[in-house]
Amino acid sequence: MTGPHPAEIDTSKPHPARMYDWYLGGKDNYPVDEAMGRQMLALDPRVPVMARVNRAFMHRSITWLAQRGVRQFLDVGTGIPTEPNLHQVAQRVAPDARVVYCDNDPIVLAHAEALLRGTDEGATRYLQADVRDPEAILEGARKVLDLDRPVALSLIALLHFVPDEDGAHELVGKLLSELPSGSYLVMTHATADFTPEESEAATAKLRAAGVTLALRSRAEFSRFFDDLELVEPGVQVPHLWHPELGDPVPGQEDGIIPGYGAVGRKP
Repeated sequence: MTGPHPAEIDTSKPHPARMYDWYLGGKDNYPVDEAMGRQMLALDPRVPVMARVNRAFMHRSITWLAQRGVRQFLDVGTGIPTEPNLHQVAQRVAPDARVVYCDNDPIVLAHAEALLRGTDEGATRYLQADVRDPEAILEGARKVLDLDRPVALSLIALLHFVPDEDGAHELVGKLLSELPSGSYLVMTHATADFTPEESEAATAKLRAAGVTLALRSRAEFSRFFDDLELVEPGVQVPHLWHPELGDPVPGQEDGIIPGYGAVGRKP
């Protein structure tokens, strides 16, 4: 399941998904992404650890949800495939789980085949769409997911690229409004709360390269969950959210990872 033919991949400026791939040790990035990634490392050497902590949070939260009966997942801002992918985590617990991936980056579409190798009992599909177009996301999701049954909406390391003036809260609200009671919001988000000077410098460098970074405080991040029931332990630095469900990420023990994660249930 795809949208219109994707635009040509722009290798003249860094892209967050490709930088994330580089942090994770992937090969689907370009010299411009590595160059910016190295600049971020010079400001805060924990950035690759943060990327891995985000992935580990996704693994643990999806496992937690699948163990509690959630069988439908909508992953917006999928990023370049890195195994295990969300569908592999969910279908390991529940082979009949149905997963829709969504991203706006042409390079992710080029690798979409890797995202579609799920179980025979379940379903995995890829949708080319932007988080700023929730109607298109919901229209595509309805072709695979039953939106009358609970859905876990996954927004991992995505919303810090969508500032308030672009309607970040309204976008999340629109997506959640079409999901029934018993659905969940799964999110991680970068913050400047622990490293204000480094974060300000990183934001400025990214802005100069054409990448918007909207870091939010704990209170600002928590606003996304205002109408939801937070799953214990609530809003946490990501590696402290149910750590018993996975193995520690090497390096996370060296201090606070500058981000937050949470899972909330729609009543």
